[in-house]
Amino acid sequence: MPDAPIFLLGCQRSGTTMLRLVLDSHSRISCGPETRFLTDMRRIVGRDWERLARFGFPREDWLRRIREFFGGVHTDYATGRGKARWADKTPLYALAIPFVTEVFPDAQVVHVIRDGRDVVVSHRKRFGYWSAVKCVVKWPRYIRVARAAGRSLPPERYHELRYEDAVREPEKTLRALFEFLGEPWEPGVLEYGDKDHDVADKYTTEADRRRAAARTDAQIYGSRVGTYRRELDPFLRVLVWVFSRRTLRELGYR
Repeated sequence: MPDAPIFLLGCQRSGTTMLRLVLDSHSRISCGPETRFLTDMRRIVGRDWERLARFGFPREDWLRRIREFFGGVHTDYATGRGKARWADKTPLYALAIPFVTEVFPDAQVVHVIRDGRDVVVSHRKRFGYWSAVKCVVKWPRYIRVARAAGRSLPPERYHELRYEDAVREPEKTLRALFEFLGEPWEPGVLEYGDKDHDVADKYTTEADRRRAAARTDAQIYGSRVGTYRRELDPFLRVLVWVFSRRTLRELGYR
């Protein structure tokens, strides 16, 4: 599916930003800043439909208009960067795959999954303690909703990628990703930091800090795998056990 739009999604702090930069480093793919607003447009054919239907335009026409507007932004951005195909990285869309794929019937969905215990730790570090508390419920919800939607899609349109695989065996894992996308392998995607990307300064600062803490110059490294073993406090451990253990087991995390 060489021209299909790509949606990169998953619970926040699961490695979607790293994968966004990997995709954006490919010579054919542009993956710009998060959009976040596509699901706001779901109201048009959802809760506002009874009112908007009075315009007399069929639902399919509204979906076409949404597709042309949203896709047009990405297409123009990609074309301006000399890219042939666009991708969107917005974690929130993990909760809206049915709508996303209704607007873009040919879209390919990449669902990034990370050990929920490490995701909780990352939420605490990035957003604060209360965010980590809420994450013990949020993470399994994202996984459950996204995987349920993924099961309704054919295999050539839904791909799960484990964060742990990506950082431990990056070439093997990313080769499989680009094979799914129908794109040729380019070794340069492993060195995404050598290319220009439209990212906020805070991301570059945070990435540099993390590499320094990990004592590595590599763009992709696995030192953050299993951080929960030393950084998850007793209270959060209990919450994870109560709310997340079933999903952890289903995914094979021990």
